[in-house]
Amino acid sequence: MNGILPLWKEKGMTSHDCVFKLRKILRTKKVGHTGTLDPEVEGVLPICIGRATKVASFVTDAGKEYIAKVSIGKSTETEDAQGDTVTSDQSYKEFTRAQIVNVLHKLTGEITQIPPMYSAVKVNGKRLYEYARKGIDVERPARKVMIYEIELLDDNQVFTGEEVTFSIRVRCGKGTYIRTLAVQIGEILGFPAHMESLVRTSSGNFHQSHCKTLAEVAQLMDKGEIDSILRPIDDVLTGFPKVEIQPDLLENIQNGQVLPADPLLMKHPSIVITHNGQVMAIYQNHPTKSGLMKPEKMLLPNE
Repeated sequence: MNGILPLWKEKGMTSHDCVFKLRKILRTKKVGHTGTLDPEVEGVLPICIGRATKVASFVTDAGKEYIAKVSIGKSTETEDAQGDTVTSDQSYKEFTRAQIVNVLHKLTGEITQIPPMYSAVKVNGKRLYEYARKGIDVERPARKVMIYEIELLDDNQVFTGEEVTFSIRVRCGKGTYIRTLAVQIGEILGFPAHMESLVRTSSGNFHQSHCKTLAEVAQLMDKGEIDSILRPIDDVLTGFPKVEIQPDLLENIQNGQVLPADPLLMKHPSIVITHNGQVMAIYQNHPTKSGLMKPEKMLLPNE
């Protein structure tokens, strides 16, 4: 069994829970997820099976889309609704639609974020949440992330109340924390804030409409119809230029040998090598030998 299974992760489960259950359902050990979703977050979680586990990192690195509800008036330890309150401002608030849209515009493009303490980012070999659970505050490295688009989904022209909430749709790159984005929105508006809820609606080329729940996957497996939802490895590699290998080089590719660099690598960091239209490997420029290319990933059909 090889391919990518677009799973709809339900609330209350960790990404690891999903992998553990799918190993039992699919009766195979070679199963891996493509990026952690917090237990209280539901949404698209592509699962790589068999040979597809080799391209999991490409799915993880692809862009994501989320629907988030932002709450202005209270900040929390975890930056979401599950954490204890840190700061609360129950004053009456009033924001126009134009004000909020302007804030979202300021946070579009490349921005700087500081990962939340309750996150899986590693500092000095330990994950931040390990420090947080012991009450240890450590310096967190700021990092650049890309926000491609933020859209205000509510139609209100004026948002008022002691605690103001509104929904946004976010298209972003790898490593973006939507919890932190919610806090940043509040900071620009001048109030504490947190993320009230979150749904991931797409991950790379995989969208909500493609997904099945664990229960639906189990039903398809029982009926012998699991192949109907498995997506081919090619679906992850649509952004890579493809090169059909010459027959005399097939054995070299199968052995993962270093080869003369393809001209496409002058413009692209990686290329996909195919044989009779089937993906064989991903090659990149050799880091130390000019004019040569080496395998980045081997994806031979019989592996």
